[in-house]
Amino acid sequence: MSSTAKGLRLHIGLFGRRNVGKSSLLNAITRQSVSIVSPIAGTTTDPVEKPMELLPLGPVLFIDTAGIDEEGALGALRVGKTRQVFERTEVAILVAEPGIWGRFEEELVAEFSARQTPVIVVFNKVDLAAADDTVVERLRAAQLCVVMASAITGQGLAELRRALLDLAPPDFIDSPSIVGDLVGPGEMVVLVVPIDKEAPKGRLILPQVQTIRDLLDSDAICMVVKERELRTALARLNTPPRLVVTDSQAFLKVAADTPKEVALTSFSILMARFKGNLTAQVEGTLAIEKLRSGDRILVAEACTHHPIGEDIGRVKIPRWLAQYTGAKLDFVSMQGLDFPDDLSSYKLVIHCGACMWNRRQMLSRILQCKQAGVPITNYGLTIAYSLGIFGRALEPFPAALALYQELEGPPPRA
Repeated sequence: MSSTAKGLRLHIGLFGRRNVGKSSLLNAITRQSVSIVSPIAGTTTDPVEKPMELLPLGPVLFIDTAGIDEEGALGALRVGKTRQVFERTEVAILVAEPGIWGRFEEELVAEFSARQTPVIVVFNKVDLAAADDTVVERLRAAQLCVVMASAITGQGLAELRRALLDLAPPDFIDSPSIVGDLVGPGEMVVLVVPIDKEAPKGRLILPQVQTIRDLLDSDAICMVVKERELRTALARLNTPPRLVVTDSQAFLKVAADTPKEVALTSFSILMARFKGNLTAQVEGTLAIEKLRSGDRILVAEACTHHPIGEDIGRVKIPRWLAQYTGAKLDFVSMQGLDFPDDLSSYKLVIHCGACMWNRRQMLSRILQCKQAGVPITNYGLTIAYSLGIFGRALEPFPAALALYQELEGPPPRA
């Protein structure tokens, strides 16, 4: 995760007066001691950068700045360095103390507005005092996002993460590649597309079409076969393909027919990365190990369709999970925008690939699950785990595979 280049991270700057708790707030958000915290004003002397993976946004770079109300020659140098951060800040967090809001903060808001930089006003230390209602109402009337927070108690941190997601630039939210970044120009990718009852007559499903287009845009070579022709197709190639992508329902046969040295994954797992946050859903998948009889599982589909006899969400996944866990699980299905406000009764959420949604919508749902403390995974990840090929299906994604290896608990059930 930390290997992501700075230029590909969302740059989030923290600004404000000295000693308003910018560093404490950053430490609370990252759950790490990134910046030195002291009651002495001006402890942060130079901008402190912290690259991290902030769920559900993905790779971000937090920049903790020195207080820009410094005085004197040395203070002026620090202020100069802080103002340089303005140039690369994509989302600004303006930290203030309750009861302290004046011309200084107004000028910062005006600066961000002039730069068209989204800004979140965070009143920190609300565990000690309440913010001025008049100021808060005026800021919100000006369409500014205002969050009440405490770096000490954790109040408002979930709301702050939600605000960061809402204000992140669309090109950051919607920029991930489906598969092109996993293969180079001229590389061969074999797509396994079963033609069964769930395949729409006369056309391919959207994830398959999007993957083909992404490969063409990446100057890669694409071969499309049915699962029964895969072995023959691979034998006819002079060199092995860089990657095989399959419909998750054909995972077992395709895994058996694909040489071990060839990377393998599924369209659904590609969608977990493209439309959501793969590492968050990999972590959620591991909750399968903790499932016991009577546990409620929510199966959520982004679009609505008439279920067929062997529907993947209503029939196949429940059957595979029951076989793997040996437990009698209680499955609840929801479609479209239907989704519980209260997730507390569920032990796991299994989501479709959300191919019909934008990425922000799926990230919001992941964040809702995270705030509720309920793990979330997706169809392809669940199928791969239940069939015992989870590690292999993650091989094309080093960060996700490393997280799985790090978090992997007891050996899978026999």
